[in-house]
Amino acid sequence: MQELQSIQDIFNQRIFKIPDYQRGYSWTRKQLKEFWEDVNNLPSHRFHYTGMLSLKQVDLLTYKNWNDELWLVQERSYKAFHIVDGQQRLTTIIIFIQVIFELLKDLPEAQGKQDEEIYIGSFSLKALCERYLFITKPPDFLITSYKFGYEVDNPSFQYLRHRIFNEPNGGSIEETLYTLNLNNAKNFFKENLDLHYKEFGFSGVELLFKKVTQNLMFNLYEINDDFDVFVAFETMNNRGKKLSNLELLKNRLIYLNTLFAESELASDERITLREDINKAWKEVYKQLGRNKHKKLDDDEFLMAHWIIYYKYSREKGNDYINFLLEEQFTPQKVFSKTEIKTNSLEHVEELHDEAEPEEGEENGVEDPVVSSSKLKPKEIQDYVNSLKTASVHWYNTFNPLNNHDLTEDEKLWIDRLNRIGMVYFRPLVTASFMNNSVTSEDRVHLFKEIERFIFIIFRMGRAYSTYRNSEFYRAARELNRGDTSINDIISTLNERMSWSFNTNENGNTYIDHGYFQKYLQKKFNNGGGFYKWNGLRYFLYEYEMNKVRQRGSQKIDWQLFVNSPKDKISIEHIYPQTPVSTRPTPSLLPGAYRVA
Repeated sequence: MQELQSIQDIFNQRIFKIPDYQRGYSWTRKQLKEFWEDVNNLPSHRFHYTGMLSLKQVDLLTYKNWNDELWLVQERSYKAFHIVDGQQRLTTIIIFIQVIFELLKDLPEAQGKQDEEIYIGSFSLKALCERYLFITKPPDFLITSYKFGYEVDNPSFQYLRHRIFNEPNGGSIEETLYTLNLNNAKNFFKENLDLHYKEFGFSGVELLFKKVTQNLMFNLYEINDDFDVFVAFETMNNRGKKLSNLELLKNRLIYLNTLFAESELASDERITLREDINKAWKEVYKQLGRNKHKKLDDDEFLMAHWIIYYKYSREKGNDYINFLLEEQFTPQKVFSKTEIKTNSLEHVEELHDEAEPEEGEENGVEDPVVSSSKLKPKEIQDYVNSLKTASVHWYNTFNPLNNHDLTEDEKLWIDRLNRIGMVYFRPLVTASFMNNSVTSEDRVHLFKEIERFIFIIFRMGRAYSTYRNSEFYRAARELNRGDTSINDIISTLNERMSWSFNTNENGNTYIDHGYFQKYLQKKFNNGGGFYKWNGLRYFLYEYEMNKVRQRGSQKIDWQLFVNSPKDKISIEHIYPQTPVSTRPTPSLLPGAYRVA
C-alpha cells in the first residue's frame, strides 16, 4: 500500500488496461450524479478520499502484444498495468476529462488555435491529452496510443476510441449494454459541464478540472505476481456497484482456464478457450444491449440459460448462480482428479515389419494411469458456446418485429406471446430455436399452443402464475438436448388444460367458464367489472387484428394502446364506460380459442 495519490500522479508514466476478465463500464445515472455532486461540493482546498485503486503490473509476455502502446514502454519507460479494482471510477474520470477537453476546443476564443496554444491551468490541451487520454507516436504520427483502454479489442474499446475520444474512421461499431453506459456518461457530463460553464465561466470549468485531477485521492495498491488476481477481482468488485452474476461467472471461467495442468490443456488450447469465453460474453452483452430502449436483464438471461442447459429447481431464486459458481464451475472440480486407465481408451497400434508378439505375450509394461480433472475444458467450451448462441435467440424473443432472423409467422406469434405475457415460457421458446432439428413450422405450432394455454389457463382459468412451470422448464432443457419433441410438448400442454373443459350430452367439448365467471363477479362487486380483467386489452386487440386481417385498415397500434395515459385511448365503443353486472353467456366468451 502506498501513500495517497491524485489522478495527476497516477497517470504519470503509466498505461492502464482493463483485462478481459473485467466487466465493462456499468455506472448509470445514479453513480454519475453522485460523482458530479461530490466534485462540485468539494472545497478547492480540500482533498477527497476516493477509494482504493488495485493494479497488477503486467510482464513482457503480456504487454508485447499491445502493439499500439509497446513503444511507450520500450522507448519512454512507461509501466503497464491491469486494473483489478477501480476501473469504474477511472473510466468515469477519463470521460469527464475528455468532455472538458472537447468543451475547451469548442470555445469561441479557441477557434483557429492549436492544442498546444489552448491552456487550462498550467496544462495545454496537448499536454492534457498526452497525460490522461492518448499520445500519437512521432515522427510519423501513425500510431495512437491510449493511456487507458481495454486489453481485448471488444466493442467497448472501439466505442471508447471512436465515440468517446472521437478517433476518426471508426466505421460501424457493435453496441452493448456497456457501450450504452459509456455514451450515457459522456452525454451526462457534456450536459452538466455546458450548464456549469454558462453559470461560472471558464474559471468554473478550470476549478472542476483541478479538483478531479489533483483533489481526488486514491490508495494505490499493486498486487504481487503470487497473489490470486482473479479471486481479488471477485472479492474487491463486490463492493460499490455489485457485480452481476453474469460478470462473476465470466471471471470464474477465465480463472478456471488458468488452473488446468498442461497435460490437460496445452498452451494453444488455453488461448483458444479464453478467446471463446471472451467471444461468448462479447456476443451476450451485444444482444442484451442491442435494443437501446429496452435493455435485457443479464441475470434473467443467465437463469433462463441455466434452465435450458442444466436443470431447474424451485427452492430459491438464486439457485441457478449457486449451482454455477458453487457446484459446476469451481476450482475444486479442476483440482480434484479422477484416474483413467489408458486401456479403457480405444487406440490403434501401428504395424511394423518386425515380428508380432505371440498371442497372450506380455510386454512387461504396466498399463499407465492418467489423472483428469472432474471438470473438463471441453465442458467449459460447450457451455460458453451455448450461452453465446442462446443470447441471440433470447434477444429475438423480446424483439421479433423487423427481425431478419425470424420468419413472418414466427414474428407474428412471438409478438402475440409478448402481448399476452409469456409467463414462464420464454426459456422454452428460446430452446425451440437452439434445437436444429426443429423446423419453423414446428415452432409456430408450438407458439400457437402456448398462446392458447396462457389465455385459457391464466387469463380465463385464473391459475397461479407458477402452475406447472417446473414441468415446462424441464421441457425446455429436454428440447434443447433433443430428448423430447414439439409434438410431445404440445400434447402435455393440452393434457394440462383438460380441467378447463367439459363435454355436453352430445359429446361436444366446451370451455368450463365457471372460474372465469366467479373472477368477473368479484370484479363487478368491487366496481371494476370487465375493465379490471388483465386479459381484456389483449383480447380486444386480437379481435381488432382479426378484423384487420379480414378487411385491412389497421386503426390502432399495440404500443400506443398499452403505454398511453389513462383515457387517451378508450375501448368504450366496444362496451359501455360503466359496465352493468350481467351474467356472461358462453356465446360472449372468446370464440377464437378452439376447444378441441
